[in-house]
Amino acid sequence: MQNASKVRLSEMQRLLEIMRQLRDPESGCPWDVKQTMESLTRYTIEEAYEVADAIASGDIHDIKDELGDLLFQVVFYAQIASETSAFSFDDVAQSISDKLVRRHPHVFASQSVDDEKGSEKGGEALQRTLLSDTALNAQWDAIKAQEKQLKKQRFKQRVQAAETSILDSVPKGMPALMYAQKLQKACAKVGFDWPDVAPVIDKVREEVEEIQLELDYKQRAETAAEKASQHVNSTSDGEALHDNQNAIEEEIGDALFAMVNLARHCKVDADTALRNASNKFANRFKGVERLAAKQGETLDALTLDEMEALWQQVKQSSSAK
Repeated sequence: MQNASKVRLSEMQRLLEIMRQLRDPESGCPWDVKQTMESLTRYTIEEAYEVADAIASGDIHDIKDELGDLLFQVVFYAQIASETSAFSFDDVAQSISDKLVRRHPHVFASQSVDDEKGSEKGGEALQRTLLSDTALNAQWDAIKAQEKQLKKQRFKQRVQAAETSILDSVPKGMPALMYAQKLQKACAKVGFDWPDVAPVIDKVREEVEEIQLELDYKQRAETAAEKASQHVNSTSDGEALHDNQNAIEEEIGDALFAMVNLARHCKVDADTALRNASNKFANRFKGVERLAAKQGETLDALTLDEMEALWQQVKQSSSAK
């Protein structure tokens, strides 16, 4: 076991050194050198999802590789921070270690006492493991509440007279669906929520209708611009259409937010529902590809109607199972 620990330590140090070399301004990789914490967040989210995908596939080698990719993200952030003496990888490790010990007093609270008492250690450990699930949850919530209070105090110290909100604790860097759900749940806790599902469905319909209004406007604008192209400045037309495109994006965002709210009221996790729907679509599309291949065709050689016919075959086949 001692040798194994040394191997793990040396590989961790090796990874940290590789990261340092990649970020070297003179001899490092140009792409790695120009990255910032902000530019890396999208990759971190992607890597986390790839870990989840590897676990779902059950391929232990993929899981190992994807966990390595995710670990590299942590090392990357730590290296960037260390370059300005903000914090190091050791600081990150210490932070999570301290937090785990702090949040599990039923495991670690008597550790130093146990070391001194020796023979009493077994009895202490047994007593700690007898905590009920209810007691553990209550203990966990109490500790997290204390941590949140300390975090608020530190925030107030950094930003004097800063406004506080019940939404301050919701991380903005979350995946969009999860972020929307967290915002809605936080507001619901103070009563800012629809009383039942009926008005939520009405809101979804309203948002979809607003998308249609913006699409209708864009169609009218494009038609009018085409007819008057010889008399209207093309630059102003482009700006008008660009503004409308922003409005379409905004309305689609509102509709998605409303759908997340509908999922929440129906006690459905929006991310899980969308992931299942995406997987269902992917499986059916692969079925279309297989049917086309059996016919000696490629999809790009088929018409939309022909692909739709294959889609319906796959759909009926999957529904019959």
